[in-house]
Amino acid sequence: MGLESPQHECGITGVYSPKSSVSSDIYYALIALQNRGQQNSGMCVFNEYGTPLLRKGPGLVYNVFNEENIKPLRGDIGVGHNRYGTTGGPSISNAQPFLLDSDLGPFAFVHNGNIFNAQYLKDDLEARGENFESTSDSEVIARLIACSPGHTFVEKIKAAAPRFEGAYSFIIATKDSLIGVRDPRGFWPLSLGKVNGSGHMFASETNALDRVGGKFLKEVENGEIIVVDREGISRDSLGKEQESLCSFEFYYFSDPLSIHLGKRVRDARRQMGRLLAKEHPLKADLVVPVPETAWPIAEGYAEASGISLNGALVRNRWLGRTFIEPSQRMREEKAKGKYGVLPEEVDGKRVIVVDDSIVRGTTTARTINLFWEAGAKEVHVLISAPPIIRECHLGVDTADASLCASCFTGKYLMQVPQRHDKFILEKAHS
Repeated sequence: MGLESPQHECGITGVYSPKSSVSSDIYYALIALQNRGQQNSGMCVFNEYGTPLLRKGPGLVYNVFNEENIKPLRGDIGVGHNRYGTTGGPSISNAQPFLLDSDLGPFAFVHNGNIFNAQYLKDDLEARGENFESTSDSEVIARLIACSPGHTFVEKIKAAAPRFEGAYSFIIATKDSLIGVRDPRGFWPLSLGKVNGSGHMFASETNALDRVGGKFLKEVENGEIIVVDREGISRDSLGKEQESLCSFEFYYFSDPLSIHLGKRVRDARRQMGRLLAKEHPLKADLVVPVPETAWPIAEGYAEASGISLNGALVRNRWLGRTFIEPSQRMREEKAKGKYGVLPEEVDGKRVIVVDDSIVRGTTTARTINLFWEAGAKEVHVLISAPPIIRECHLGVDTADASLCASCFTGKYLMQVPQRHDKFILEKAHS
């Protein structure tokens, strides 16, 4: 069976808290990370006897967990995962965490990213007698770690990692430790914080720490391995390359409260808006953001341009993100009812519509038409992200014919003005 359902951009978390049960913290962290995946959710907790307790299923966090089924998941070490899969639907076989055995004992594994040589690695492992339960590259990573040599899990990770080609952040829970790992280029984020006094948490985004009342300590560095156990915190390394955090974390994926590269996402988005105003000064009556990600970008544009900010475009709060739906048909169906425009706000007006990015254009085209139908005199569309110029193999789900420019270095993103897509569409108002 081939690999059909890479995990791509997901939400991962892990908690080590020797004085309290971690399932509640994992639950609320997953709620905070719901923006990163909506197809499956799961957690695995090791109890006081070192026994792993696993629950996962299809849907949002509150679809999978409730007060009754989370009570048995009592333990002081555990991991959680929200899955964003791109093909194959919300198959339970691809839901994480993956629970595997090894010569060092059982471990639970959660992963964010994409390994593009996973099929080769899987074929090799199957030839060595390994059996797979999913079509996920994440299980390939976990099984390669499990069967790699080493007297500790860190040694196993260091033995396996040179064979991974792609991008990854992952967390491993064992009966007595929690391990967070980020690839040598740091494509996908991972942060460390304190919880419950003496406990620690890893999470894809720092807003998960905020949700459970934790304290942000640091971003896991590119190539860094951090182990949390009864001895405290220890560090190792896979080696470092130039840091290249996916810029989609700033444009789209991340919660505005989160911190990446030492900068709050909301502040980065406001700065993008100011750059847009500097590069594309326009005469207009209103600046209208595309909810929700583009709000801070539009705020920055309005602030720098002096044009009034207006929330004339209203989002249906019950629809999820169209970009992270697994098929184009599902994206198009969601896009039909995603937004509405208040005609009394835009009738006869020159409108600047500000959005974060265009990946496929499914939502953008429909949104622009809504403004024409509401009577806008002019519609100017400004996009904060650079044009998509290459297909992404590291975790952003672009179509084969689309091209993705999401892997700029953090330094470039924060210090150099970006290129922008620009569309100025004018139509006589009848």
